Amino acid sequence: MTVLRIENLGISFGGVNALAGVGFTVRRGDIFAVIGPNGAGKTTLFNVVSGIYTPKTGRILLGDKDVTGLPPHQLARLGLSRTFQNLQIFFRMSAVENVMVGRHLHENRNVLAHFFTLPSVLRQNKTTREKSEDLLALVGLRDYADRSAGALPYGALKRLEIARALATEPHVLLLDEPAAGCNPVETEEIDVVIQKIAASGVTVVLVEHDMRLVMKISSRIHVLDQGHTLAEGDASEIRNNPAVIAAYLGAQGVTEVRRARG
Repeated sequence: MTVLRIENLGISFGGVNALAGVGFTVRRGDIFAVIGPNGAGKTTLFNVVSGIYTPKTGRILLGDKDVTGLPPHQLARLGLSRTFQNLQIFFRMSAVENVMVGRHLHENRNVLAHFFTLPSVLRQNKTTREKSEDLLALVGLRDYADRSAGALPYGALKRLEIARALATEPHVLLLDEPAAGCNPVETEEIDVVIQKIAASGVTVVLVEHDMRLVMKISSRIHVLDQGHTLAEGDASEIRNNPAVIAAYLGAQGVTEVRRARG
């Protein structure tokens, strides 16, 4: 079942085509990776799909609904959530409070009920906390629930951001370089989390430079180069594609891919 379809997507900035004719489909439960050299248009693609930018051409379909040009908060209500390359964490809040913030779409925000702290509000807060703790457990951070986010190590913060994105209960989760800046141990933890998310039925679309991670966990890989689609296929097809090797992987990338085979 297709949960996300991109058709002929295009956008330009100052006469420069950042994306031109990009299209692909993502099936439910997939781990779909978008790769490419710096400046290929990967983050621009995410910004268009998540409603930050409006495309000049093309369509974005979430399930069977055309969501082209909808703002991020409406997309979140329809089941699309994302993380960003740079951490967007509330460092003075606890880990569980960070995740609870992401539950706002599923809460009754009646001002009077909260002002008088009605029993319904207390029940809601309890439910929100419990669901947030479950998400922390999913990403391996249950024991850090009440710890200040500012005291967590970098790799834990990356997983915390994923947990908060999951708090909106998305059908499709966009991860923008989830392993960026992580050491090998932290990257392995991210690897495990992404596979758990996909196994739960949430479709994952990720932009990532860590080729070992991409080749290991991706169902499909879409390669961008200078705003255009260069190739798409499974890990085996991409690692052996001469155009991909020439445009993106290079000698160092090929070495990493060979290691990933193990």
